[in-house]
Amino acid sequence: MLLKLDFGSDVPIYMQIRNQIVLAAAGGELAPGQRLPTVRALAEECGVNMMTVSRAYQLLRQEGVIVTDRRSGAAVAPRQGQAGPRPETVEGLRLRLGELRLAGMDEQQVLDLCRRLYEEGMK
Repeated sequence: MLLKLDFGSDVPIYMQIRNQIVLAAAGGELAPGQRLPTVRALAEECGVNMMTVSRAYQLLRQEGVIVTDRRSGAAVAPRQGQAGPRPETVEGLRLRLGELRLAGMDEQQVLDLCRRLYEEGMK
């Protein structure tokens, strides 16, 4: 699994790992049921501490993005289907929409941007 981490970013490394796995799963690069590298393997590949990867995996598990099993490790969770977005996701979107509005975008521009990003598969 190839992740692009920016060690100079204000975004914590565990959150960068989490974000990239979410986008890969949403964009179809990671299929439901697909196994993820072990914490140790991903930490070595990325050149980070195992606790950093463990924190990202814990967050992903809490969010329902991955499932974990002591014997078989972590895998991408099945699609949630009709469950709907988590309240935290809706609030995060509300914040981002506010930022876009403050940046001067009108409703149609925001919708066009969302449509383009959705069609691009979140890449």
